[in-house]
Amino acid sequence: MMSKSVKSATKPMGHRVAARWRPLALAASTAVLSLAGWTHARAESLVDLYQAAKGYDAAYLSAKAQADSVQYQVEQAYALLRPSLGLKASVNRSHFDGSTDVPPAYAGLIPSSTNSTNKTAALAAKMPLLNKSDAAKVDQAEQSLVAAQADLTIAENDLAARLTQAYFDVLAAQDVLATTQANKKALAEQLASAKRNFEVGNATITDTREAQARFDLAAAQEIAATNDLRVKRIALDQLVGRTDVTPSPLVTPANLDALAPGQMEDWVAQTTNSPVVRKAEVGLTIAKLEIDKAKAGNWPTLDAVGNLSRSKIDSSSLQTAASSGTNASIGVELNMPLYAGGSIQNRVKEVLALSDKAERDVDNAKRSVALTTRQAFSGVQSGLAQVKAYEAAEASAKLALEATQLGYRVGVRINKDVLDAQTALSSTQKDLYKARYDVIVGSIKLKQAAGTLKADDLVELNKLVVK
Repeated sequence: MMSKSVKSATKPMGHRVAARWRPLALAASTAVLSLAGWTHARAESLVDLYQAAKGYDAAYLSAKAQADSVQYQVEQAYALLRPSLGLKASVNRSHFDGSTDVPPAYAGLIPSSTNSTNKTAALAAKMPLLNKSDAAKVDQAEQSLVAAQADLTIAENDLAARLTQAYFDVLAAQDVLATTQANKKALAEQLASAKRNFEVGNATITDTREAQARFDLAAAQEIAATNDLRVKRIALDQLVGRTDVTPSPLVTPANLDALAPGQMEDWVAQTTNSPVVRKAEVGLTIAKLEIDKAKAGNWPTLDAVGNLSRSKIDSSSLQTAASSGTNASIGVELNMPLYAGGSIQNRVKEVLALSDKAERDVDNAKRSVALTTRQAFSGVQSGLAQVKAYEAAEASAKLALEATQLGYRVGVRINKDVLDAQTALSSTQKDLYKARYDVIVGSIKLKQAAGTLKADDLVELNKLVVK
């Protein structure tokens, strides 16, 4: 009899609770839609923020300046093979005191001292004809330009990956905060229901305390989620050099495409064009050119040289009161090293060892890039599977919550069951959001690892967000 009376008393109370749940759900939906509308009004796309970051990020701008400087180093190397022309001028003043005895007959006619001024201007030209060391330096400079371009590509890819991470970190934090706030509102309503049921004698104080504990935990989670969103926004602002940046939210529903190509080894095969591998290979080429440059120390150098000089001498001597003349010469100059104390031979041995090191660096770069690509591929594939599983889990959690709420209204479920179902739904949604954003960011990092990341990939990724 007691069971029937409790059931009959609970049923009308359950209807009143259901009536109160409906406006709460409507208010929560309105708040979410309002937030989405505000976000859309001020939202900025991923591509726009990438362009802003390229003009502000210090790490990228440093790499760009370094790459720009290398082209001038190449021009300096080219100058070694070009003719050179120099001008030299000098003025010399000399004074001579004679100690020779002068015959009386010539006394006063021949001065005992002489003053003279020598003015000279000369042009010197030089044209390298044979210099194997300088030729190797030019080849090395050209290779250094390739390495600089690889460094710039690495910096661009790193910037794109960091921006994508920061962009979707903000979106993930927004979703977590919205879910946490919705969960807190639902638990607040359940707490109020537990208090009312306790006041009329339809529930125990345990239900109220359990609901209060869940609500307090949700409040703490809301504080943590709010702070996390603030931190993520600061990081995005710092990256693009703006304030209050609001990224565009994901389209609903968000459809994540499968990887193309779909096999791990196909991605690994693309790593041969990775800028990291390319830079290591350039390092090996430069090391081999260093061997040629070291061996060139035993080779002669041959230069075409030409000189043109003009001299004028003013003197107080009667014999050469003034004289001037022009001297011109052209020829070939040969320099042949004979012995340098063993420095050349030891330099050759040194660069041979460094060449072996460069070969090992290439192997290490290829293996590291391949490993990183495999790990990134596995992470994205696993993430895609998790997203599907969490989507199914979310749908099941919603149905479970609805069934539990219905059971609570008719008196076959207790307050704790509703709390558990609500908490399970909130937790599942947070995991779903994290997995979804991890897949998006992971796909960019996979292309970064394989060396195939381009600006167009951000354009494609931008299609996932609201325009």
